[in-house]
Amino acid sequence: MKILIQGGRVVDPASGRDEPADVAIAGGRILTIAAPGGINPEFQPDRVIDARGCVVAPGLVDLAARLREPGHEHEGMLESELNAAAAGGVTSLVCPPDTDPALDEPGLVDMLKFRARKLSLCRLFPLGALTRGLAGEALTEMAELTESGCVGFSQADQPIKDTLVLNRALQYAATYGYTVWLRPQDPWLGKGVAASGAVATRLGLSGVPVAAETIALQTIVALMRGTGARVHLCRISSAAGVALLRAAKAEGLPLTADVSINSLHLTDVDIGFFNPAMRVTPPLRQQADRDALRAALADGTIDALVSDHTPVDEDAKTLPFGEAEPGATGLELLLSLALKWGADAGLGLPQTLARVTSLPVQVLGDALGSLASSAGRLVEGGVADLCIFDPAATWTVEPGVLRSQGKHTPFAFEHTGTALPGRVRATLVAGTVAWQAGA
Repeated sequence: MKILIQGGRVVDPASGRDEPADVAIAGGRILTIAAPGGINPEFQPDRVIDARGCVVAPGLVDLAARLREPGHEHEGMLESELNAAAAGGVTSLVCPPDTDPALDEPGLVDMLKFRARKLSLCRLFPLGALTRGLAGEALTEMAELTESGCVGFSQADQPIKDTLVLNRALQYAATYGYTVWLRPQDPWLGKGVAASGAVATRLGLSGVPVAAETIALQTIVALMRGTGARVHLCRISSAAGVALLRAAKAEGLPLTADVSINSLHLTDVDIGFFNPAMRVTPPLRQQADRDALRAALADGTIDALVSDHTPVDEDAKTLPFGEAEPGATGLELLLSLALKWGADAGLGLPQTLARVTSLPVQVLGDALGSLASSAGRLVEGGVADLCIFDPAATWTVEPGVLRSQGKHTPFAFEHTGTALPGRVRATLVAGTVAWQAGA
């Protein structure tokens, strides 16, 4: 299908383009980006999208979104969660391997990718399990999982308690150039339900100290020095963690990191009177930690902002805080919360969008294969993955209208009482309209 997007503000963070332009799309790729009215008149589109007053940006790239299938279909289905991604302007996402069964066999990865391709709503890039069954003992066949389409290897939130196993995993990954995705949390110190501090103490909740993150992070960094492995740190949550990350990067270690929308905007004070919607992993920390995370994302110490989308069903969430399942829906909120952070930080729109477009693609690197040169970008000849949004529009998060099967979010209007900026008007994946407002 040929599509013409007219009258929008085209913003491409990777190239620095920020100007009014029309975009012509054909064969799933961007044919031309030209000044308004400058598209060759011989181009006859099958569909015209009026983007006046809107920003035309690369489709968002989310490095952390659980789709809940297979094994947890009562909390999310592939179709419902990819619909949520399209509605949020997300055109590519990475899913962790903690499905049931875990993504530790090539056949499971093949099936997941096949089903996602059939839906044509969003590009799916799975992480393979680092160890069989995520048990932290025997390594998986990483080469076979890579051939099936895995872009890296992870334990999700399941730690490897045996440091010897982790060291061997990093050695193996370094030998073949694979990236290992790890969430730094000590398995013994990280068993609480809230961040250690005055709020957890007052509420009588078991705490997770900052040391749970820093001890694990120091271990990872030490093993990286010995193995030369490339590591992506998932969901940094503390100021002390940021300091260690900054020092490791200054040392030249091949380390990248992300932060979740939850940790970027919320603190432990938001737990209020045991609000289970605020039960997330990693736990919400103090304001000093949040401020350090926001600054680190702005200065590039943290590479990407992620939704950490984890849909949870009603029965598992509407329980006392300590018993509620951690997690929150986030795919449909990623753009708005990125824009809110960017405005608070005083960043321009291209700089803000880079954290959810071109910079996540750099984290993925060559694992994207043929997409590596144009994903997260707007470039002539590149893939036509686009997000069209109205930056002036505001909206309130009403859980009932979210497209995700999981309706629980700490950013629901009932919890925050505030409106969010930016509203997605259309999402295109490979030159096909995957979602359009009002359609």
